[in-house]
Amino acid sequence: ILAGAGSGKTRVLTYRVAYLIEEKKVSPEEILLVTFTNKAAAEMKQRLVTLVSNSMPLAGTFHSICSKILHQENINFTIYDDNDSVDLIKTVMEKMDISTKNFNPHAVLVTISGAKNQLISAIEYPQYARGFWQETVSQIYLSYQKALKEADALDFDDLIMETVRLFKKSPEILEKYQNKWRYILVDEYQDTNNAQFELTRMLAKKYGNICVVGDFSQSIYSWRGADYRNLLKFKTEFSKGK
Repeated sequence: ILAGAGSGKTRVLTYRVAYLIEEKKVSPEEILLVTFTNKAAAEMKQRLVTLVSNSMPLAGTFHSICSKILHQENINFTIYDDNDSVDLIKTVMEKMDISTKNFNPHAVLVTISGAKNQLISAIEYPQYARGFWQETVSQIYLSYQKALKEADALDFDDLIMETVRLFKKSPEILEKYQNKWRYILVDEYQDTNNAQFELTRMLAKKYGNICVVGDFSQSIYSWRGADYRNLLKFKTEFSKGK
């Protein structure tokens, strides 16, 4: 569903959920609502309370849903926020004797985050690195991931990347969640990055019941890998879409 700002795209999603539950008698447990912020997820839940008489579907951010999946599959970890990640990168750089003046730790994290949003692992990244900056970051990326592993931690980008990796490695686990969430609805689809696109593609592939809303002109997260072209790729990936 493509529509402009303020036209009620999120409202359409919540009414579609209500329609599926009340009119089509779809079980709420079979519906997954995905959005970008906890605030948006809370607003959706609030709207649904007034529309749906029985239990609620799962509504959450990409990160919270992936965290839930990983925990349910008995993968234990601590989540590092951006501050934790920057601190760890500083520590790693000190050990590697790389100057934080020449390489700003936050800028290093942004570069690593960009790689993860493209599903490029620390082992794969060196082959894509071009120039002194990226080549140095590729070495920091390797040490950073090793340090995260030693701390039993995942950063925000790892949550999605590790879930995609788990699904690719274990098709039976992917199928379990495909059967669990037969109806998938995604808000602000123009703000998805490659990792998020791949996650929704994998989950929806079996049944093809996916509904996304978006607006080409509203893409605001390009700095963290969001790609409005995912709206175009959607047509190819789900050719039966309307």
